[in-house]
Amino acid sequence: MKFLIVDDHPLIREGLSHVLLELDPSAEIVEAENAESALAAAQGQSDIFLILLDLSVPGAARLSLLRALRERHDHVPVVVLSATDDIEIVREAIDLGAMGFISKRSATGLIVNALRQVLGGGVYVPPQALAALAPPTAFKSVATGTGDAGESLAVLRQLGITARQADVLGLLVQGKPTKVIARELDLAENTVKSHVGSILRSLNAANRTQALFALSRMGVKLPALISAGERPAHASH
Repeated sequence: MKFLIVDDHPLIREGLSHVLLELDPSAEIVEAENAESALAAAQGQSDIFLILLDLSVPGAARLSLLRALRERHDHVPVVVLSATDDIEIVREAIDLGAMGFISKRSATGLIVNALRQVLGGGVYVPPQALAALAPPTAFKSVATGTGDAGESLAVLRQLGITARQADVLGLLVQGKPTKVIARELDLAENTVKSHVGSILRSLNAANRTQALFALSRMGVKLPALISAGERPAHASH
């Protein structure tokens, strides 16, 4: 696997390289120290498997680099590494499509486990952010899934989420923006927005972040849902 580390501190890049090599001894590491080199590396390395991104590298303002990477390379998962774990920044990063948010103050073991979770198809958010970001519990009568695609889709059906909406949700949990979902499913953007609105209401969620936590609470596993979302499109829109 090939990873891109975006950070302006050489020692942090070196430390993260060791973490990634612990996950995959044969990993290939690409490094960037500012926004310009990060975008160039992402453009020139088409087989990057995962991007580790410091939000505050030179040339980046707040979430601007994350937004640019997601717009230009929506197929590549991004995990944010930050010196802050401000709740609002976490929420905005996840809503923009980040698949994880890890504090730089975290112990090495936690970083390893968080990256394993993301590489397994999950989303990692600092524990202290969960209570503030998760939606209220509203699924006590809904059967939980086992991680199997069929089981996960059955849980969604109990909530009134249609097969087409499940297709949209399978792409939404990957952090793909509306225009990309529309293109991949051959739908109008307004139709996708309508489906997303219905999905969020069914999950009692206000945004993608809360939707992810709601799915996790119900036992709907992201790898299974993503797999389901990649199946051939239905005839009905």
